Amino acid sequence: MTGDHYFTAEPATPAQPREVEFSVAGRDYTLASAAGVFSAARLDPGTAVLLRKADLPARDATGPFLDIGCGFGPITCVLASSAPAATVWAVDVNQRARDLTAANAASVGAADRVQVAAPDDVPADLTFAEIWSNPPIHIGKAELHELLRRWLPRLAPAGVAWLVVARHLGGDSLHRWLVEQGWHVERHASQKGYRVLRVTR
Repeated sequence: MTGDHYFTAEPATPAQPREVEFSVAGRDYTLASAAGVFSAARLDPGTAVLLRKADLPARDATGPFLDIGCGFGPITCVLASSAPAATVWAVDVNQRARDLTAANAASVGAADRVQVAAPDDVPADLTFAEIWSNPPIHIGKAELHELLRRWLPRLAPAGVAWLVVARHLGGDSLHRWLVEQGWHVERHASQKGYRVLRVTR
């Protein structure tokens, strides 16, 4: 056993490459994955609910969009495919996840529009038309709140953030906390124990 988590910067776990297949909005995806990243063996159920229930960007949207905690890149690849003129920033602390996301963006024909970055490498003055995340609940509540305080203020004035959180992992308490921070939060959908939250200014 190792001490690796999906939020480990440099996983020591052998990669054990694999593929993950899923479909969103009538398109089939086959993405590369590996051990040491979030939900390495399948599309995470929360991510699946988010991509099924949230409003995917319009085809003519240009972004930029932000995927917080991109993992191997399923949300990034769906956003880039749904809006073929948009730029997507894919952010993760995990180097292996970033490498996989870059490879997967290339495999869906979006290498020129996907910017894969460590959190500190995102330009400080950049704001986002949409922010998407299946946030890393297991980093702990204080760290999760810090992460959201860091990124949600980067939302453009008319922008929207889409978050998915399992109810049993604090989806409703996170909803209340976001409201307390001054955000407008709507429970857009609930499915399979997950809350899809639509967050605006």
